[in-house]
Parts: sequence; C-alpha cells; structure tokens
Amino acid sequence: MMICLGAGISVGGRAAATEDFWIGEAGRAEAMATEGGLQQKPDEHILITARPGTGALDVRAADAAARDAAARMKRLPEVESVSAPIRSKDGTAVRVEIALRGPERDGKKHVDPLLAQTAEVRDAHPGVRVEETGGGSISKGIDELRGEDLSRTEVIALPITLITLLVVFGSVSLAVVPILLALTSIVASIGLSMLASHVFPDVGIGASMILLIGMAVGVDYTLFYLKREREERARSGGRLSPQAVVELAAATSGRAVVLSGLAVAVSSATLFLADDVIFSSIATCAIVVTLVAVASSLTILPALLAKLGQRAERRAERRARRGKAPRRMRSKGEGRITTAMLRPVERRPAVTLAIGLLVMLALAAPLLSLDLTDMGRETHPRAIPAMRTYDRLNAAFPELKTTHRVVVRADPGQADEVTAALTALAERAKGDEHFAGTSELSTSPDGRISLLKLAVPHYGSTDEALSSLRSLRDEYVPETVGRTGAEVAVTGDVARYTDYPEHQENKLPMIIGSLLLVTFAMTVWAFRSVVLGMVGVLLNLLSAGASLGLLTLVFQGTWAEGALDFTSTGSIASRVPLLLFVILFGLSMDYQVFVISRIREAVEAGASTRDAVLGGIRSSAGVVTSAAFVMVTVFASFVALHIMEMKQTGFALAVAVLLDAVVIRIVILPSLMLLLGERTWWPSRP
Repeated sequence: MMICLGAGISVGGRAAATEDFWIGEAGRAEAMATEGGLQQKPDEHILITARPGTGALDVRAADAAARDAAARMKRLPEVESVSAPIRSKDGTAVRVEIALRGPERDGKKHVDPLLAQTAEVRDAHPGVRVEETGGGSISKGIDELRGEDLSRTEVIALPITLITLLVVFGSVSLAVVPILLALTSIVASIGLSMLASHVFPDVGIGASMILLIGMAVGVDYTLFYLKREREERARSGGRLSPQAVVELAAATSGRAVVLSGLAVAVSSATLFLADDVIFSSIATCAIVVTLVAVASSLTILPALLAKLGQRAERRAERRARRGKAPRRMRSKGEGRITTAMLRPVERRPAVTLAIGLLVMLALAAPLLSLDLTDMGRETHPRAIPAMRTYDRLNAAFPELKTTHRVVVRADPGQADEVTAALTALAERAKGDEHFAGTSELSTSPDGRISLLKLAVPHYGSTDEALSSLRSLRDEYVPETVGRTGAEVAVTGDVARYTDYPEHQENKLPMIIGSLLLVTFAMTVWAFRSVVLGMVGVLLNLLSAGASLGLLTLVFQGTWAEGALDFTSTGSIASRVPLLLFVILFGLSMDYQVFVISRIREAVEAGASTRDAVLGGIRSSAGVVTSAAFVMVTVFASFVALHIMEMKQTGFALAVAVLLDAVVIRIVILPSLMLLLGERTWWPSRP
C-alpha cells in the first residue's frame, strides 16, 4: 500500500487539460479558436452591490471600490486583462471583468491571489458589498464542497459497515478485517491511479470513484472469503488446521472473487468506448481499485485469516487447560425473511417469476420519459458562496448568463467577406428575442480565424437558450457566414451542454451492447452454460432498467426535493445512466458468481437442480444480503452530497444493488432456474 501511494505521490498525477474535453461541433469550434489565439480564457467577475439593509447602491463608493479592485488585479501576474468598471442598466450593481492567463480549465489554479485581493478590497470599502465569482472560484468551491461531502460519507458509511459486519460475524477482529482490506485497497489505488493518469488524465473525480467502488468491492470480496472460511471451519469441527481451512475457502470463494473482479474490470473497460476523458478516467480508477481489491483478497487476506485462525486455536488450548468448554463455531441458520420469500418461489415458481418481472417492469416504466442533459454551471449547489454571487451577478447583468461563440476559419483573403457575413449574422440575432442583442467580433492576427460572441439572457440549460442555439446553427449561420464556403462551428456553454449528451447517446448503444456481450461471455466462461449467460444478461437489464426508472421518477419531478435535499432540474445528468449500467453490470456479477457457484457445487456433488437452487439460495442469502447492505450504505451516503451528478449516481446505484440482491437473487433468479430445471446448465452436464 505505502509503495503504491509513495510511487504515485513521487511521480504525481496528470490532470485533464482543456483540450481533453473537446467533443462534437463545440469541440471543433474551440480547437479552431485556440488555433487563432481566440480561445475562451478563464474569467472572474468582481461584483459590487449595496450591502443588505442599506437601501440603494452608493454609486461613488461602488465606483471607488471598482477602481481599487481593477488596480489591484492588474498588478497580479496571473491576470491577463482587466476591464473598466461596468455599471448595470438598472444601476444596482457595478462589475469588473478579469481575464486570467492560461487555458480555461486552469482558472481554479490561479484564483487564490484574486480572492485574496477581493477580500482586501472588501475590507477597504465597508460601505458596499464586494464579491467575486467566475469559473475558477466556482470550481474551487466545488472541490472544497466535494471534499467536505466525501468526509461526511466516510463518517456515515464506515460505522454502519462495521456494525453490519459485527452482526454477521459476532467478532470484532473479523469485522475489522473487511474494512481494513477495503481502506488499504483504496489508498493503494489512489497511488496507482496517479501513475495511470499520465495515460488517462484525471478529471478530478478519481478519488470519489475509487472510494465509491473500493468500499463496495473491497468489503464484498472480503466478506465472501470470510464467510466461506467460517463455514469450512465450523464444518471441520476443529479437525483441520487454519491453513487447510483457508485453502478450502480459496478453492471456492477465492475463485468466485477472481471471476467477480475480472467481470467488474472488464465491464468498466467498456467505458473507454465512450471516447470521453471523463469516462476514461472513471474506467481507469474502477479497474485499478477492483484489481487491487482482488489481489489483496488473494494474498493479504488468506495470510491474515491463517494468523487469526492460529490465535483462535491458541485461545482454545488455553481455555482447555483452564478446564473451560471450547467455543464451537456455528454456522448461522436460514434467515426468516429469506425462508419466507423462498416459500412461494418453491411452491409456485411461475407465479413468483411473473410477479417479480411485473414489479421490475413497473419500476422501469418512468424510464420512457427520461430526459438527459449536461448539468450546467447554474445547477451547482448554492452552498458554494461563489454560486450565490453568480446568481446576483446574472440578475444584475442578464447578458452574462451564457454566450454563443461562432468560430470561422478561412483564407486570409476572405477576411473582409467573413467579417461582413458575421456582422450580418449579429444583426439578424438582434431581432430574435432569445438573444440579448449584444455582440463582439474578433479576428486573429493572421486573419484566418474569426470569432463572433453573441450574448444570451438565459441560462445554458433552459429551453430558450437551446432554441437560440438551434436558430443559430440551423438558420442564421447557414444563411450568412455559411455561404462564404469557410469552415464554421458554434461553441459556448449551450453548445457544450447540447453536444455532450448527444455524444453520449450516440455511444450508449455500442457500450450497452458491449456490456451485454461481456456479461454473457463471462457467465458462459465461468459456468459453461449458455442458458445462464442469457439469464445474466436479462437480470442485469431488469436491475438497470428498474433503478433508472426510479431515478427518473424521483429526480425529474419535484415531489422528493424536500426529502432528498435537492432542486430538480427536470432532467438526469447525461453521464449517470452510462455510469450506472457499467458499474451495476460489474457489481451484479459478484452476486451472480457467488450464488450460482454455490448452486453448481451442490449439483456437482449429486444434488438435483431443484434442491441445489433452493439450498444454494438459502446458504448464500445471508452473505449476499450483508454485502448488499454494505454496498447500499456506501452508495446511499452519496445521496447526501450537494453535487447533483454524484447525488443521482449514488441514488441509482443504491436502488440498483438493493433490487438486485432482494428481488433478482431471491425471487426472480431461483424462480427462473426452478422452471428451467436441468436445462439451466445447457450445453454442459454437471
């Protein structure tokens, strides 16, 4: 662990650059603008308004504060340019616009000196309210809030996980082992992910994903191993040495852990097909933490269990010398809830299968109204001070809400023609109510690249802003600059929020198809059964569909806002469904492999498929339920986060795992296998 972490820290990570995020027409436009030195710069705004409760703005005091802020900012090496003070049309605010040096995404790296100067201006001019907002300060606030949120999830998840494991094992030492293994896997993976980021850049959410997946699979794999070790030790009645018991566990649950880990890793690898830096970063972190958890379960865990077994033997010997009766290992009996749920499955599998399928399909029904969008800046939580300033800035200066950027590349000899066409475009936009009526035209020094900025008085994710983009791309550009024969593309916040979901929707069928193929192939390889491969695909689709349906029902409406502490955007973040499919398909293989492995063991020992199914479900239900409870706890803790995308992801995964462990594994899977009978194993013959 320390070697991996030390290697990562010594080499350092590589953060994703601005150009790594270029996608679609918007990305093509930004590449052209960068070629001409007209790329979007990180910007900040100093906003000066009246202090609350003081009435109208003192214009003289505001102007003095604005001049002071501008003078201070000009002296900073991070600043490229500073505008003159700009007064709002209603006279309630004054702002100073600051352009920083470097790429757009580097704003948060250089914003600290600006925030320090803003604080000094605020202290020097107590008669007015002086605030700062912008891409850099908002990104910095998001990072700080995410860090606080993750700390809170650890406080929630770790105690609940420990309590669950104490209930399962009745031993503090055994309960602590899964948590220690998960935490050490997470720490080692963070170091390794820093090394991997030099190939697949980190987008800033790597640690979150490693924590999310690492706690889930780390505890899962260790729980499977520990449970089987305890069963074998209880079955042997002290006749086998601790090493022999651990070897038995390795030959059964150890194999299941390897298969499950490979399934998660291969499923996560399908995210590379998205051709997107965010998903590539997520895939890298998921693969690294899963493989580290598997390696820990196959190396450190067996050695630790053998040591714990030897300690238990020595304690037993000391009790015997003192004349005390030895403590006997006892396997827990069947859970009452599991027994109750399996009773109708055993008697009428066709009826329970039909009911289970109907329930899952009903939960998936809201998926028909799913609306995917890229979450814009305006959706960030107002717990961030810069976002509250952002609201006040846009209220006073609505033309700053968003901007379209029309980029044209042409021969220098066409510069006049392009300028005339862009001017005509700007004039046409003035008559459109969806535009603010203000524009700015720039040309690169060599005359090859031209840029027209068009202000839009609507937030980027609103219908009005989307309508303005459609008008711009479908009508205004083709009828003006499009006739010059020059290369033209439109970017800006609205274009980004539009192009990214479209890109994801285009990639989604290929990725889901790959996931289905991987699930089918892994199941067939593990159990030599084509039928089980098809069953695995069907059950994963049911789990994903039902969880996405519930996600749509909860987050696209407003009825759950108070309970889950969010403000609905009427949509789902475009990355969530794909992320859900990939992670769920991988993690559900944990349960699939563990449960069916138990069933197949019984069949190979001579039991009928019917007896093996019922016995396998009963014997594995406890560990599956415990593992699922831990997973649900970890994922559900993300619902308390402020970042909407993380909140939606945590909710969807928590619901998916719960449905998979309870409805799928205890109702639908055994019902289906009972109806299939010996055909379950086709074409093999156990």
